[in-house]
Amino acid sequence: MVELPNIVIRRASREDLPALVAMFAADALGGHGDTTDPEAFPDYLRAFSVIEASRDQTLYVAERGGEVVGTFQTMVTTSLTGRGSSAMIIEAVQTRADMRGQGVGAAMIEFAIAEAKGRGIRRVALTSNAVRRDAHRFYERLGFKPSHLGFKMALK
Repeated sequence: MVELPNIVIRRASREDLPALVAMFAADALGGHGDTTDPEAFPDYLRAFSVIEASRDQTLYVAERGGEVVGTFQTMVTTSLTGRGSSAMIIEAVQTRADMRGQGVGAAMIEFAIAEAKGRGIRRVALTSNAVRRDAHRFYERLGFKPSHLGFKMALK
């Protein structure tokens, strides 16, 4: 657990799931089909269990005043390219809508970068939905460069 000015960043727990699901479901731009419908909760619980059991994935929450106000996930991958280097991928970055512009997102990204440096990881990468222009400017302000073009294919 790390504390930054008025923000605590820690590993997510099962008790955080309702707040996390609500944040993702409220995101109109995400397009991931997230919902607070109680019938969908077992899907989120299964995903949480997979992440929790993985030594290469970590789900975090940002708290302010005891409330979950943000989340992100990190994954570490190792590739033969780059002379066998490892990279940390930051995914599912979300700040609660009413908390945007208050340093929550920056604190989460800075935390992830510090974690990567502490583990000797050479590169941090993230993707952002092409329609999220504000997020792109935010990541560029933090030092990220748009260097690759990503492609996705939905299989369901």
